[in-house]
Amino acid sequence: MELSLEIRKNLSSEWFLNLQSAICKEFEGYEIEFSKRKKTLPKRFKKKIWSKKNSDEGGGQYFILKNGYVFDQVGVNFSKVQGEFPKNFISRIPGAMNDPYYWASGISVVAHMRNPKIPAIHFNTRFIITSKSWFGGGMDVTPSYKDNKEKFLVHKNLKEICKKNNESYRNYKKWCDKYFYIKHRNEPRGIGGIFFDYLNSNWSKNFKFVRELGICFLSTSREIIYNKISTNWNKNQKNRQYEKRKRYVEFNLLYDRGTKFGLNTGGNADAIFMSLPPLK
Repeated sequence: MELSLEIRKNLSSEWFLNLQSAICKEFEGYEIEFSKRKKTLPKRFKKKIWSKKNSDEGGGQYFILKNGYVFDQVGVNFSKVQGEFPKNFISRIPGAMNDPYYWASGISVVAHMRNPKIPAIHFNTRFIITSKSWFGGGMDVTPSYKDNKEKFLVHKNLKEICKKNNESYRNYKKWCDKYFYIKHRNEPRGIGGIFFDYLNSNWSKNFKFVRELGICFLSTSREIIYNKISTNWNKNQKNRQYEKRKRYVEFNLLYDRGTKFGLNTGGNADAIFMSLPPLK
């Protein structure tokens, strides 16, 4: 039985909302666990709710945690919005030339770690409807220090989730490598991951892949954090992490499609820029 667009909207947005809750609970749990070991009070997420200027066009909520034992900063953003694309933006969006109306829901997560030996981790998935509809998203990792074992772990997990869902890890990896490339620096942002867009071959199958990628993000993040949370680091290593974060800022401001989509559709600026890392 083919599901109506309204049912697809509800199922996808509810998944993104529930995943947001699960990620916040998991990440806050790390802060509680490791703060106990150091006998300090744990940092917790702060919730912020926002809506578009026209509240009928939806909004979202984001959770942000700063200055923790594990995370320097981590933001988890959920949105469900609708409206019309501005005229100068419709040519960039499939199906918008026929009708500028859109509906979109998604989740995005960016985690910047306190320990410079633990990489920054980014994940997002979304469902967008114009006169067409599709899923998009991905996961990538940005270390300050080379670690081939960690790189192998990340790509092994992503390869397995793609294989399980009959999706092309090879193509999505190439797409990620090309997308997360800082052209003016002539260098990749990190060690890559997977990136996909315009996924619309089979809604139920695609939705299953999107859900399982969210679970893969949670389990992979846990492995990465627990592997290195107890490693020692020094001021020089932290300064190197700050230099790497500057590259992250450059990419997000110049190239990131999610940033451009959010700003061009009346999204909340604080929620959009929660992906930017603390520089000091």
